[in-house]
Amino acid sequence: MKGGYNDFTIEIATTDFESTKNAVAGGADRIELCANLGEGGTTQSYGVIRRVREQFDIPVYPIIRVRGGDFLYTEEEYECMMADALNCKALDCDGVVAGFLKANGEIDVARTAKIVEAVYPLGVTFHRAFDRCKDPLQALEQIIDTGCKRILTSGQETTAIKGSRLIKQLMEQAAGRIIIMPGSGVRADNVKALADSTGCVEFHSSLRELIPSKMKYIAPAFAKDEESLRHPGINPAAVAAFKKALQ
Repeated sequence: MKGGYNDFTIEIATTDFESTKNAVAGGADRIELCANLGEGGTTQSYGVIRRVREQFDIPVYPIIRVRGGDFLYTEEEYECMMADALNCKALDCDGVVAGFLKANGEIDVARTAKIVEAVYPLGVTFHRAFDRCKDPLQALEQIIDTGCKRILTSGQETTAIKGSRLIKQLMEQAAGRIIIMPGSGVRADNVKALADSTGCVEFHSSLRELIPSKMKYIAPAFAKDEESLRHPGINPAAVAAFKKALQ
C-alpha cells in the first residue's frame, strides 16, 4: 500500500454532464463517460462528449459501445463504433474505452488493434468484455499486444472484491506492461482492502445514487414512477470519501 491517495488514480464512470461535473468537483482523476450504465454503459451523444471535453480539464475516456448485452458485434455495429471512436479523437478526448469478443469467448484481437491504431495517440482501455472471455491469462497477453493501455476488470466475478485473487494474478503477470484497474462494486468501504490485496493503483467506480427531481409538478399518472421522481447521479462528497479511503 502506498502512502496516500495521490499515489492512486480514481476513475469515475459518469452518465451525463451533471454527474461529470459532480465527479470532477469531488476530486475524480479521470472520467469514463457513458450513457445507460444500467446496461453496462453505451456511447454518450456527441453533444455531451463535446461539452464535457470543453468544460473539464481532466482526462476523459468515453465508452465506445453501440448497445448493451454481449460483446459480439456485427460488422455494421463495429463500423458505428469506429466512427464514434474517431469522433472522440476529433474532440480531443484523452482516450476511449472499448472491448470486443469472438463467439468462442476469445478476444477479438483484430478489431481491438484496429481501434487502438485508429485513435492513436489516444489511450485505449479494454473494458469488462474481458470478464466474459474464456481464458483471462491468454487474453491479457493478447490485449497487451494490441497496444491497449489498461484493462478494466472485476476478475471475472460479479464484483472486484470477489475477483480479487484473479486481479492480483493479472497484476503479477502484467508486470507493469499494462494497467490492471479493478471495477464493479468498488466503494469507499472496500477500496483500501482491494488495493492492499491486489497491488493495483487505479480504481474504477460509478458511485451512483438516485437524485431527487427538482420538478415542482408531477403528472398524476406518474406520481409513483421512479424516473419521474428521481434520476441517477453522483454526489461530490461520495467521490471525495472514495479518494480519502485510500489514505
